[in-house]
Amino acid sequence: MLGSTGSIGTGALEVIAASDGELAAIGLSAHGNTTGLVEQARRFRPKWVVATDPAAAAKQNWSGLPVGCERFVGTDPLNRLVAESDVDIVMAAIVGRAGLESTWAAVGAGKIVALANKETLVMAGPLVMRLAAETGANILPVDSEHSAVFQALQAGRRDEVRRIVLTASGGPFLRHTPEQLAQVTVEDALKHPTWRMGPKITIDSATMMNKALEIIEARWLFDLSPEQIDIVVHPQSIVHSLVEFVDGSVIAQLSPPDMRLPIQYALTYPRRRPSPAARLDLARVLELSVEPADRQRFPALELGLEAARAGGTMGAVLNAANEAAVERFLAGRLPFVEIVPLCRRIVTHHQFDPSPTLARLLELDAWAREEVSRWNST
Repeated sequence: MLGSTGSIGTGALEVIAASDGELAAIGLSAHGNTTGLVEQARRFRPKWVVATDPAAAAKQNWSGLPVGCERFVGTDPLNRLVAESDVDIVMAAIVGRAGLESTWAAVGAGKIVALANKETLVMAGPLVMRLAAETGANILPVDSEHSAVFQALQAGRRDEVRRIVLTASGGPFLRHTPEQLAQVTVEDALKHPTWRMGPKITIDSATMMNKALEIIEARWLFDLSPEQIDIVVHPQSIVHSLVEFVDGSVIAQLSPPDMRLPIQYALTYPRRRPSPAARLDLARVLELSVEPADRQRFPALELGLEAARAGGTMGAVLNAANEAAVERFLAGRLPFVEIVPLCRRIVTHHQFDPSPTLARLLELDAWAREEVSRWNST
């Protein structure tokens, strides 16, 4: 469980707790929340825990760990531990670029990878999918939208797919005017109307950068052309995505906005079992509305499509620029309306490489973060 104290990690542990012993947590990792990591270890009794932040680990009292639970510090142990023989599934739930190496190691070890870390495919989609083909790793999506597509795809053959449609809630600013957007505060942006997520993902939802990244992720995960990926706004967050087949049939996956359902589907695939997730109450009147996504209001969407078309280094640079820009916004050092324009400037000015190595992608990741700081200060 990579990132066990985050929103996906805690949801996954709830799924494990409700599995009647079918699932067990072999290992847990966290970054700064070492106290939460100890509490999780006491409840789930893993074989090992990893605190990836050495400074936080040094301050933590580890005496509460259960007997027999081995403790590791730093990021390097993750790459070795995910390949252990008694690990069947790796839940990749570390947020952002920080999750790339450990997810890469899990794919390289041929594991089942429950992928919540979309940035792995955004940054290095072709490389990761090629590695999975070589090692026999099975990458199962945890993002609600990609899980919905994955489930709907079971209704037909891949060569019968006309397009997939990812849904977006529109975030808290769907109806805001440009003047209102210019006044958005951090507190405003963190108030998502339907989902409860970490701060970075919540801000991405507000800018629609999450959909931009999901376009890139879907392009590599499902081996689609960018022209086969559409976005619609669905404020209720009940329809998580749709697949349209060549005969005109549209298959959708519906459920309340509860991440425990896609988490469990990835952990128990191909079987379904009773879930702790909320259920859709069909005895109540449901209002399900869908509207086209406004690319002028949400320019991040066009950026995502451009990156999906270009491939190469575009996704890695866009992701890094966005992570750095969101960090500055959360720190009060960048206006909300400047997040996406700043990302475009960084992407436009980078030295594009159509066939990068992993090392080159990591170099450009670091470069883009430095450029955000430089551009933002000028």
